[in-house]
Amino acid sequence: MLGLSKKVARSELLRIKHTGTPKAFTDWVKKNILDYGHEVEALARPLVEKIIGDDLYPVTCSDEDGGGKLSASCDGLTLLEDTAFEHKQWNTDLAASVSNNVLPDDHMPQCQQIMLVTGAQRVIFTVSDGTPERLVWMEVLPDANWFERIRAGWAQFDRDLAEYTLPTPAPTVVAEAVQDLPAVTVQVNGQIEVRENFTIFEVALRDFIENKLIREPQTDQDFADLDLQIKAMKKAEETLNAAESMMLAQIQRVDEAKRQKDMLSRLVRDNRLMAEKLLASEKERRRTEKVVAARQAFADHVTELQREISGVRLDIVVPDFAGAIKGLKTMTSIQDKLDTALANGKIAADQQAADLRTKLAWLDTNAADYRALLADLQQLVAKPFDDFKLAVTARIDAHKKAEEARLEAERERIRREEAARLEAEQRQQKEPPAKRKARQSWRRRHRVA
Repeated sequence: MLGLSKKVARSELLRIKHTGTPKAFTDWVKKNILDYGHEVEALARPLVEKIIGDDLYPVTCSDEDGGGKLSASCDGLTLLEDTAFEHKQWNTDLAASVSNNVLPDDHMPQCQQIMLVTGAQRVIFTVSDGTPERLVWMEVLPDANWFERIRAGWAQFDRDLAEYTLPTPAPTVVAEAVQDLPAVTVQVNGQIEVRENFTIFEVALRDFIENKLIREPQTDQDFADLDLQIKAMKKAEETLNAAESMMLAQIQRVDEAKRQKDMLSRLVRDNRLMAEKLLASEKERRRTEKVVAARQAFADHVTELQREISGVRLDIVVPDFAGAIKGLKTMTSIQDKLDTALANGKIAADQQAADLRTKLAWLDTNAADYRALLADLQQLVAKPFDDFKLAVTARIDAHKKAEEARLEAERERIRREEAARLEAEQRQQKEPPAKRKARQSWRRRHRVA
């Protein structure tokens, strides 16, 4: 559902879930791959039990605490459910990677989902043929980021599944046979008599160009047919040139036949070049249209998420849609890769939106009165949640200390002023009445308070 599997495309998984029809396998695959895989898994299990010093039991389970939406099939799980076992048949490349303690991304979701569902603290990922001589293993540990990615991935998959409609089965694209234009013949006898079939060839050529040549390819079928038509016209050019060589080999100069051949050759060549350019440009146009549509769908999704978030903006990297379809030729494969890239982009956007909502909710609860201190909130929300809380809390604490210091300074100023006033009043009370009366009279005359 993350589009990482090399065995099942995300679009194929959507179809399987929508129809409820499991993937079909040939008898050969069942016997030589699936059944054989179970056999070597059973042989490898006791070898791994010796490695970990505990018994392993094959189980299938679901996360009941999470509503049973996620499930996992374990090749082995200990009774304490702290260690899980996952086995893959011997593969030279995979074995080399595991030997270097590197688990390829296409296997990571399975291991992480096993731990997410079972609560296991590790997965012993093993590659073997059931013998001790060809057995390598590595320990895979839980990763919170992968857990969140898996949850978000299944949530996006469920949304896509709810909107899924079964596509019309695309027929196998096989270019329709293109009838070759008539073979060109030219014979010249010793009396300068020319026998040729240019007229017949011209009628067939013009009918082909005017009525059969595809000029607006739309489907994979059209593109395949046009490619074959181009090859037919190229072959016609070659036969015309060969006819010329035959003619000139028999006589040095037959101007009229030569001119007609040149005209027909130009006619074929010009239309062949036009068709080649059309084929290339139409393919590129269709690819571009699909990339633009995917980008717009992603932008619309981000815009919808942004409506739910105020105060900060989502800062999400747009998926590399053009890179995702690099090297692909059919419209079907291009659309599949774009759909997968779009789904993963939406998953990443949903994760970031959920993270921002969590942080903003925490702010509303713990720092609603201090939002003025967070002018750089956009930068702060980019931090991990614990670091974000620490940064905001530290800033609030610093503000409170500064405010307390300011209030204490203000109280100290008031105390000093009050003390000075009381001291002045006490001095006045100690003065002789005549002197105090004279001073008050002087103040009145000079309007001194």
